[in-house]
Amino acid sequence: MKYDKYDLVIIGTGFASSFFLQKYLSKASTTTKVLVLERGYLFPHADRLKIARGESSEDKNINVASEHTFVNTNDVAKKWIFTTGFGGSSNCWWGCTPRFLPSDFKMRSLYGIASDWPVTYEELEPYYMEAEEIMSISGPQDTPFPRSKPYPLPPHMFTGVDTILNAKYGNQYISQPTARARKAVKGRNGCCASIACNLCPVNAKFTIENSGMQVYDDPRVEVIYGAQAFSLTLEGNTAKEVHFIKDDKEQIIPGNIIALGANPIFNANILLNSGDTNPLTGKGLGEQLGLQALVYLENMRNTGGSTWVNANGYMLYDGTHRKDKAACLIEANNAPYIRLEKGKWLNIASYRMIFEDLPFDHNSIMTTDNKLKPEVKFSGPSDYTMKGIEYMKQKLPGILSVLPVEKIEYLEPFPDEGHILGASRMSSNPHEGVVDKNLIHHNYRNLFVLGSGAFTTYTPSNPTLTLSALSLMAADRSF
Repeated sequence: MKYDKYDLVIIGTGFASSFFLQKYLSKASTTTKVLVLERGYLFPHADRLKIARGESSEDKNINVASEHTFVNTNDVAKKWIFTTGFGGSSNCWWGCTPRFLPSDFKMRSLYGIASDWPVTYEELEPYYMEAEEIMSISGPQDTPFPRSKPYPLPPHMFTGVDTILNAKYGNQYISQPTARARKAVKGRNGCCASIACNLCPVNAKFTIENSGMQVYDDPRVEVIYGAQAFSLTLEGNTAKEVHFIKDDKEQIIPGNIIALGANPIFNANILLNSGDTNPLTGKGLGEQLGLQALVYLENMRNTGGSTWVNANGYMLYDGTHRKDKAACLIEANNAPYIRLEKGKWLNIASYRMIFEDLPFDHNSIMTTDNKLKPEVKFSGPSDYTMKGIEYMKQKLPGILSVLPVEKIEYLEPFPDEGHILGASRMSSNPHEGVVDKNLIHHNYRNLFVLGSGAFTTYTPSNPTLTLSALSLMAADRSF
């Protein structure tokens, strides 16, 4: 390390950390000293493509596989998917970037469910815009959520099925806002409409590596790779130091401001190892629930479109049913689904139905004898979510009645959505959550806990755009 103390020590290089740094550095002085601790290393996109093609790469095992970083003791079959190393899960996400709806922030006020967020849609809207500009999001003009400016890039094209549903439902059925670029932009290629978005073969999808944000090249920023933070020194209402391991040696570094930007599992583990006195730290882990609906079509081929998730349907999302049944976001999948019947190969549409869930304290993160390796316990989706599934099954045939539907087949729910949420939730006071509306820990006022762990509730919309906007807002308000 270059210095004995830093103005800011930040953990991780994923979305939460990178967007926080983007705003922080834009407002900080030229003499500011920033230290970034990243547990993994850069595994370049080009080398990851080599592996996918069956070629060799010296970096193949440079980062530990995610399943080896924590103890999974779930009561149900449940996976938690993420990527370690530089850029975090920007290396494995699929680029889906819808905003939350205004109502998502007011669940208790509108529906008597869970809690309201301490931040409103209106407060977050300028930061949504900023995040969308940084990512060069492709999206439609008309959306179910209010916007103050158009999207940076034009929307992806509809399939024939999408065109019919958009004509019927308007801005309740839209081209999905996405970080899979519709056309070449900022060194990224246009989307190739493959189904390999987690490792985009043409580098069209936004990642931290190809972002052009340059926060890790800033001369004020020092990055230490292979450094896993596991604890903090907490004194009174202040976080004083970060404890980390580098090359099997424990080290300590002080910081005036400390920001945890790991994923929710490891942010919580760091806080718990530190003796965090907030009783809700580590509580309320969760994510959405997804299942696939296959729609068989009579004398109609489902062709066209220009990206993997081609559209989002909001017909089952908002409304009074959310008082006792979960909202559902419909994702129109444009993968090459084949119907195994002669003459009907393409007479099928596939939709991923994504349901919100609620935070419950029994779904939690706990420390273990290995301070680097937390334990995760999850007992399954809530009754609220399961009622949402049954409601969807009642309503979907009517919604799709504008199509020549032969039958709808529902598959089993997926074991994960690739979204880790909660365990440091946002609230207006320390009795209901861990961090305030600016992502500052209620108990330790120089400590930011970034990312989707701060989500008060778990809407059906993909979380990455919102957690990035929250990081921009938190950094903006830190000055």
